[in-house]
Amino acid sequence: MEAHLGITFKQPEYLIQAFVHRSYLNEHHDFPVGQNERLEFLGDAVLELIVTEFLFNEYQNPEGELTNWRAALVNANMLASIAYEIGMEPYLFLSHGEAKDAGTKARNYIMANAIEALIGAIYLDQGYDMARQFITRWVLIKLPEVLEQGLYMDAKSRFQESAQELLGVTPTYRVLHEEGPDHAKNFRVGVFVDKELVASGEGLSKQEAQTEAAEAAIKAKGWKGPKINIMKRSDS
Repeated sequence: MEAHLGITFKQPEYLIQAFVHRSYLNEHHDFPVGQNERLEFLGDAVLELIVTEFLFNEYQNPEGELTNWRAALVNANMLASIAYEIGMEPYLFLSHGEAKDAGTKARNYIMANAIEALIGAIYLDQGYDMARQFITRWVLIKLPEVLEQGLYMDAKSRFQESAQELLGVTPTYRVLHEEGPDHAKNFRVGVFVDKELVASGEGLSKQEAQTEAAEAAIKAKGWKGPKINIMKRSDS
């Protein structure tokens, strides 16, 4: 991992700790390194500061827009995808139970936390500049994709704005199927443009199913995000 990151840690235990999930310590009480939640706490703050600093220095857009862009860069889904891209998963210290959950939402959450812990470890061991280099290389590089694809908006809003902009139509959602007891229902919801069923999604709530349907519809249509006015500081 050091070779892949291009970083040689002065105190390698920081790097190791970034990958230790608390479940692992439940099965390995004598493990010499603690779990990663304190590093995650630190890394979360460092990540938000560096992303904020970059957006503030590079763009003149209003605060609300910059806030949405930052949220798209640092949310759990984005961080998990970056952690997979880095190749962090094989290095995780997990309990036997957690180790079996590859590909699940729970694993993605662990991955997102681990990359925040890694940022915290880099900051502690190498300082602010190295943390900024790491975040620039792996996180800030995603900003063009965020802006082009409209990822700073939730999927339903993104699909609705694109449908209205391109077709002059507001999408509608309809429950196609539901099953299970009242306390654990599963819903399948379709999203329609006029009478066309564009895509469907499933979830444990109608809202979750609608969100999945909207994400699938965006892919099905190949639509990018709505056009926005990007005001780079160099343009002033």
